[in-house]
Amino acid sequence: MKTIGIDIGTTTISGVILSVDEELVVEARTVENDSFLKTEQEWERVQDADVILRKATNLVNELLEHCPEAEAIGLTGQMHGIVYLDASGKHISPLYTWQDGRGNLPTGDGKPLTELVREKTGLSVAAGYGLLTHLYNLRSGLVPQAAAALCTIGDYLGMVLTGRKTPLVHASNGASLGFFDSQNGRFRTDALEKAGIDLRLLPELTEDFAVLGAYRGIPVTAAIGDNQASFLGSVGICPNIVLLNMGTGGQISALSDRYFEAPGIEARPFVRGKYLLAGSSLCGGRAYAVLEHFFREYACAAGLPDAAQYGLMAQLAEKGMEQQDRMQVRTTFNGTRVHPGLRGSISNLSGDNFTPEGLTFGVLEGMARELYDMYSLMRTGTGLEAEHLVASGNGLRMNPVLQEICARMFHAELSLAKYREEAACGAAISGTLAAGKVLA
Repeated sequence: MKTIGIDIGTTTISGVILSVDEELVVEARTVENDSFLKTEQEWERVQDADVILRKATNLVNELLEHCPEAEAIGLTGQMHGIVYLDASGKHISPLYTWQDGRGNLPTGDGKPLTELVREKTGLSVAAGYGLLTHLYNLRSGLVPQAAAALCTIGDYLGMVLTGRKTPLVHASNGASLGFFDSQNGRFRTDALEKAGIDLRLLPELTEDFAVLGAYRGIPVTAAIGDNQASFLGSVGICPNIVLLNMGTGGQISALSDRYFEAPGIEARPFVRGKYLLAGSSLCGGRAYAVLEHFFREYACAAGLPDAAQYGLMAQLAEKGMEQQDRMQVRTTFNGTRVHPGLRGSISNLSGDNFTPEGLTFGVLEGMARELYDMYSLMRTGTGLEAEHLVASGNGLRMNPVLQEICARMFHAELSLAKYREEAACGAAISGTLAAGKVLA
């Protein structure tokens, strides 16, 4: 059995043909997303939905040319963000992405919108979560007049492929919008009404890997959240294996039979009766890119060519690992979900450890520490023990020192995810499950 998986990421759009029985990626293709729209607002992060849909649909067609016998098309994509749809199912807005910061902006009384929601409803909904973004748009008169529904970009791709007029959203994507009761698989309508949000814009939900319809005669399944897809493609449905992802952001995920939430930790819907405990670091792999930019600017100021510094930084990190009394770097450059105003810091500096190699290693260790602190909360709340680590995302795949740091910090063996395009492969597996096939 072969299935196709599509992943609409923030920076790239990926597609795979997965031979499920052989656990083999037959074909993998990736194109640049490159759809961010320029705006006058520093906090605004929006993408052109037309560009995304065109590229994603072209990718589906290319993969079908290669594998016309595919038995299902599974979808995933960046969670949290929303696109508005009219009554005919056509998008009438850009994609407001998960990186959008309008939810942190002050309201009329000077309080951030996140704080106002917490006071009114008792819920913590982070900036970038679609329904908080929608609430800001609603209060600012930015919701399109013809808006009849909203959904994630992965959901919308499913509608476009199958001709649906209304979205059917998997609970994993529904939860990513905020104001969601993951324990019972539904939106918190009481809180939404308190916040002043019209319930008629909410999409229909499903807890199953459901079939939306067909594209060129092939079943297309409801999009699942990219976190769930990455876990499915990297770990499967296995307990006590912790998935670490380091890409544009950082993320830790673990399977749990117990519903557990804590500050910065979400219990996300996964498959019926199981949750994916997840924590996200907002800066993640970007912290290393920030450091590279710092070194690159210094090199240019010193008269050296404007060239990437990652190769040299890898050597510096190895030397930094040998230091005994290390500087401590907190890589919360973009704050955290819980404390968006928090910033990074460097401590425990001495004349001996304040070196380029010490700084490079310190940033990598800080990136890992953010995820480990979230794991500690999960372990305390559920008894979870990391028997094994699976690493995904180029930030981990391409950095052996960071892999070593994580293995030591978590006291667990680490291996790389078997599929490079984890989320797209997870989407393909969801298509297999929706088609009624049972995975070993």
